[in-house]
Order: sequence, then C-alpha cells, then structure tokens
Amino acid sequence: MTARTQYDLTAADLNVVLALVRAGTLAAAGERLLVDASTVFRTLQKVERGLGRTLFERSRSGYAATDLARTLAEQAEQMETALEVARSAVQAVPAQVSGTVRITTTDTILHGLVAPALKDLVAEHPLLNLELHTANEVVSLTRREADIAVRATMRPPQHLVGRRLGPIRLGLYAAKKAPLRRAAARDPASVPWIATDDMLPDHPSVLWRRKHFPKVVPGLRVNSVLAVMELVSMGLGIGVLPVFLAAGRPDLVALDAPADEHPNDLWLLTHRESRHLRRVSAVYGHLAERLVLA
Repeated sequence: MTARTQYDLTAADLNVVLALVRAGTLAAAGERLLVDASTVFRTLQKVERGLGRTLFERSRSGYAATDLARTLAEQAEQMETALEVARSAVQAVPAQVSGTVRITTTDTILHGLVAPALKDLVAEHPLLNLELHTANEVVSLTRREADIAVRATMRPPQHLVGRRLGPIRLGLYAAKKAPLRRAAARDPASVPWIATDDMLPDHPSVLWRRKHFPKVVPGLRVNSVLAVMELVSMGLGIGVLPVFLAAGRPDLVALDAPADEHPNDLWLLTHRESRHLRRVSAVYGHLAERLVLA
C-alpha cells in the first residue's frame, strides 16, 4: 500500500475497526453497526489506503486483527467508554439506570445464582436491558462482548478486576424418594451414577468423582450439570452437584461424602475500563450483594 502524508482518523473509522476486531467478520461487524457488510468493507479499504497499513489479515474464516488494529480498537473503546459516561451524566432522572449490560456465565451459575439475583434489579431499573450469555470461556470480556462475568475459577485473568464471592462446594446427591437412596447412603459406588460427558472433561464434579471414587464408571452421561441434576431428581442415579444448585431442590437429598478440599471459587469479574460505567456499576454492585453461595 502507498502511504499518504497524513490521514485523519475519524470516530466513525474507529467504530468500524472496533466492530470488526470484536466480530471477526464483515457481516457480524455490520450487524453491530446496523449497516451492511459492503459498507464495512468500503470503510476498511478507505482507512487502510489512508494509513498505508494493513489492519486485518483476511482468510476464509474471517478477519484477524493486526497489532495496529488492536491498538486502534483500544482507543475506540476508550472513546466508547467516555461517551457512555457523558450520556449517564446527563440523564433526565438521576436515579434511573438505563442501557444494556451483557453478562456472561455458565448455564449452571445462571440458573442457580444469577437469574434469581436479578429479579429485584429488573423491577428497580425498568430502563435497564440485560443480555445473558452462557459459555465456558471468559475471553468474551476481553473483546468487550460482555460487561460482567460470573465464573468458577481458581485463577481469574489478570486483565480483569473483580471480587471473590466464596468457594463453590460440591456434594453427592440422590432423589429423596428414589429406591436406590438407602443403598447409595451405605455404598455410593454400588448404585448407578450420572455425570457430565466428554464435553466437560475437567469439570470440578468430574475431578471430584475421580479423586474420591476412582473405580466408578457413570452409566449415564449428559452434556450439562443441569441435566445431571434433573436426571438425579428422577431417581435414575446419583450425581455430584454444586451445593448452591442442589440446595434449593426439596426433591434432592445430600449423601454423606468426602469434603472437597480444593473447591473452585466463584468470581464476579468485569473489565477495568467498564467498571465505572453507571449501568455496569449498578449491575455489578447488585450481584455482589445478592450472590450468596450455599
């Protein structure tokens, strides 16, 4: 590319770069910007020609950001943050919190902790929109695809800030009215087990079972901890569950089992540049107060 003597980047240029860094494809970036993919492509071509630099490596899988593109995206994020702070400062009603807050967590933590904790928040701030995303990785905060993460981890990423909410304890559970309950209480290894499948090979419940009952081979495997809980409640077998998830189920009973010496911790995390935004701060503070582990 031939560099021009000077190219003045605009806010619109930075928004396009930021959207493409976050999305990875022209179509997805266009959806974020509410324009078509061809508009994104033309803007990118204009910026690259003006700078005389390649911002993205093209491939069949999408657009991979170069170091320069990531640097420009960081500046665009600062601009985005400053604009949101300014908008919050001029809200007509100071007590109201508005805007969209994206929360990422796992399906287990969502159903067991996050969703129940959000009831009062939704009623208190009707102008607040919440987007709840379930996944097993935390990287979505890095690319600002989410504002807050609620995660089970022993080592939260250093680029995120947050609060440790406490240890996640595990227990061995059976259905309260299941015929196998008494046999399970005497010898857990003598009854059928239900566990997650190979999609979650390093899940704490799997590691716990392998440590304390290494000879047990689960006869029924499913792809989520929630599914384990439901099948246990039907009396099809016993299973290892987070205490916070099973404690609220009157149809389940905890069996005597070894204590978990090294539980995961529950963390409430956010991005350094997002934590001071009013909408993010409101949701973060509410979750910090309401997320209580059993």
